[in-house]
Amino acid sequence: MEHVTLLVLADPSEPELKMLRRLPESVTVVIGGSVEALERAAPAADVLFCWFGKRNLLKQIWKIAPHVRWVHSVAAGLDSVLFPELVESSVPVTNSRGAFSSSLGEFVIGAVLFFAKDFRRMIRNQAAGVWEPFDVDDVSRQTLGIVGYGDIGRAIAQRARPFGMKVLALRRHPERSPDDPFVDEVLPLDRKLDLVRRSDYVAVAAPLTKETRGLIGPAEFAAMKSAAVVINVGRGPVIDEGAMIQALSEKRIRGAALDVFDAEPLPAGHPFYSMENVLLSPHCADHTRGWLEPAMEIFLDNFERFRKGQPLRNVVDKKLGY
Repeated sequence: MEHVTLLVLADPSEPELKMLRRLPESVTVVIGGSVEALERAAPAADVLFCWFGKRNLLKQIWKIAPHVRWVHSVAAGLDSVLFPELVESSVPVTNSRGAFSSSLGEFVIGAVLFFAKDFRRMIRNQAAGVWEPFDVDDVSRQTLGIVGYGDIGRAIAQRARPFGMKVLALRRHPERSPDDPFVDEVLPLDRKLDLVRRSDYVAVAAPLTKETRGLIGPAEFAAMKSAAVVINVGRGPVIDEGAMIQALSEKRIRGAALDVFDAEPLPAGHPFYSMENVLLSPHCADHTRGWLEPAMEIFLDNFERFRKGQPLRNVVDKKLGY
């Protein structure tokens, strides 16, 4: 393959886009955040590279780019990328799965320790000048349940293992995790209530699809231990937010650590802001220094594979949404 036209649906000021300079001179790269910036090049486009939050633009460019042979998402989650025409097409879609998993796994372990050692109480007492010894939890005697055992879920399990936690995982195809060294038990979806009943911490790492929307709802919160903590690093709507707020308000669970929400930015006055039993992260648990560089490396590697006619990495199942 000699000449390739790449359309990058992004603000040209994104610093990581400088890495595209490593592409061969035979590649025409057009970067733009609007239809006007891309429409002239769209009819000749071979590849569409979609930045965060650009689904509406992608849908518009798709209509005028009849020769596209590959679509790549800089994000791992595809709920903000896929649309019916793309799903039904034969064009492969790849993502940046694996680029952000390490930091998200660390966030989950940090949240576990935050609640196990009651760091908020320490901070509050220190600010008030209060000396108040209290009991804390030993996480090596506790169970972590992971809802969604893909790349992020496995990164969570891998980091929980050294702490001696018992690890349960819930996934669509348990048979894909034979003899996994990081989990004690892999459960199918129909044993979801069993997992939440047994877990001291429930870490949600599932992608957002039609099937996973509201996956953790009233029945799951009713089944949880009163000392359970919910941690969400997947997508906000995977958890029924109303049911979670009610469970937290009524102290039916111990707390929640949340990096993702139904609406982002979280609206002013939202109950989560004032809840003592909620640890809130503004969807930045994976924003490490240079956090997008690994994602760009995945794209650059895949681009070389595309040019050589080799199999692409991280091809997603468009029907399933991940």
